[in-house]
Amino acid sequence: VVSTQSTEAVVSTQSTGVSGTGKFEQLEVTSHEIAASTAQLVAASRVKANKDSPHFGQVIGASKSVANATATVVAASKQCMKLTEDSKIVGVDYSQLSAVQVKRLDMEMQVKILELENQLTEERKKLTNMRKMHYHGDEGGS
Repeated sequence: VVSTQSTEAVVSTQSTGVSGTGKFEQLEVTSHEIAASTAQLVAASRVKANKDSPHFGQVIGASKSVANATATVVAASKQCMKLTEDSKIVGVDYSQLSAVQVKRLDMEMQVKILELENQLTEERKKLTNMRKMHYHGDEGGS
């Protein structure tokens, strides 16, 4: 079930990436989810499967292929993010700005950084709370 959900998330993320509306971070997160789901399936297989079974060997091999593929996707995503960020930075010529303009931009950037840091803190809190609720919900259901 977890693997199916992760796979659906990757397909959805790739679709938005192809259409130009997705984010590289989404692709990276969904790739990590696929790798984690695969690791969970292998761990479950280790417990239940016969270690001498040729099918178990195939599961391990497939797991390694998935890990390599997701690592490649994450690396490509990070490279694309870097290229995108680099192209944004190059577009501004700070040498042509007056001292007042530079100071104004400096203050605007500081405000933006603080806003993003606060937003990041809030999102981390939400994620922690969601995971706690999900974890406690799973304990009660098992």
